[in-house]
Amino acid sequence: MRPVYMVSGGITKFRKANPNQDFRLMVKDSFDYAMRDVPNLTMDMIDGSVASYFSDHFTRQLMAGIMVQDYLGLVPRPGKRIEGGGATGGLCFQGGWESVASGRMDVCVAYGFETMSHVNTWKGNEFIALASDVNFDFPVGGFYSGYYAMMVQRHMHEFGTTVEQMAKVSIKNHGNALHNPYAQSPAKLTVEDVRNATMVANPLTLLDICTMSDGAATVIFATEEMATKMGAVDPVLVTGIGSGTDAMRMADRPHGKVLLLDHETESDYKDLKYPGVHSFRGGRNATRLAYKMAGIRNPIEDLSFVELHDAYTSSEIQTYEDMGFCKYGEGGKFIEDGKSELGGVLPVNPSGGLLACGHPVGATGLMQAVFAFWQLQNTIGKHLGGDDFIQVKNAKRGAIHSHAGTGTYITVSIMESTRS
Repeated sequence: MRPVYMVSGGITKFRKANPNQDFRLMVKDSFDYAMRDVPNLTMDMIDGSVASYFSDHFTRQLMAGIMVQDYLGLVPRPGKRIEGGGATGGLCFQGGWESVASGRMDVCVAYGFETMSHVNTWKGNEFIALASDVNFDFPVGGFYSGYYAMMVQRHMHEFGTTVEQMAKVSIKNHGNALHNPYAQSPAKLTVEDVRNATMVANPLTLLDICTMSDGAATVIFATEEMATKMGAVDPVLVTGIGSGTDAMRMADRPHGKVLLLDHETESDYKDLKYPGVHSFRGGRNATRLAYKMAGIRNPIEDLSFVELHDAYTSSEIQTYEDMGFCKYGEGGKFIEDGKSELGGVLPVNPSGGLLACGHPVGATGLMQAVFAFWQLQNTIGKHLGGDDFIQVKNAKRGAIHSHAGTGTYITVSIMESTRS
């Protein structure tokens, strides 16, 4: 397995609807942006691609990936589609990395998109709900906001997590997005704003939940030799890859010992029922594998920032614990103490995350990678029109985290700066 570098990335603005562009043109815009950022990169250097989009229902088009491949001018080179619910973009990122790490390709493009505005919100939620067990969960009202409401109710019951702590996640992420022109819904919020928003599934309000979106993102991977040949400035090394899975039906998930990270001991969790409804075993496994590969012993000390899958304010808190930023049960206190804010011990979602940027599913994990790439290059200001407020100072190592279903597919990837 050889070292793999991310050499460039591009994204479109995420929008509630983008009627002026179909999915091909959205991807082309993000692809062209990534190509322009490495002027010596030419089309003949690209060996192939990986495409990510969650649902054929939203495009009303089967095999949309090959249509994008053609539109980008990448035929007859190899390409494939990756799909894994909300983790589709994260799986695509890792699929592109694997294509280069394996030696199959020297340069690989990973692109993702979704056009969720093509259907009404209720219909979109139904499509997303089809990613639950349609024989068991779906017939009894299995919409995902209901699942996450149930999970956070259990988290609140077991650990004392509060709705005010959840609101602080929304405040942080929407506030960060005020400095991100790519974000769909930047806003300056208060706890009262979040709690007084329309209730969706108790205790989750509209401002606790991300929105369906239209958007696209592109990432370009290369070997060290090709990165040098194309003149890539400050390419970012992908040092850790991890993924995890779990049973789709939470009732099927057996209890056992916590999967420990290097900085934890069994005595930390001697009384914890695990995984429980409050946590994501697949996320812990993805984290454990990525940390091991990247040599991370303690994420608070070894990571500069994290872009994680905050489809719900509650899931950001749950993921603090799964990724070992704090012990299980302490996620609410982690946000309450400001530890995940810009300037905190570990900034989380400086981009605004899914809550504020939006969630065009196939593009989301790649969007996280692009923002992480710019952070590690120290080029946030360049790409965000001169505003570098969300630039993490002296960023050396970052993590991206992508999540599907109720934790059925989860990816964690570690990226490191090569700047001297």
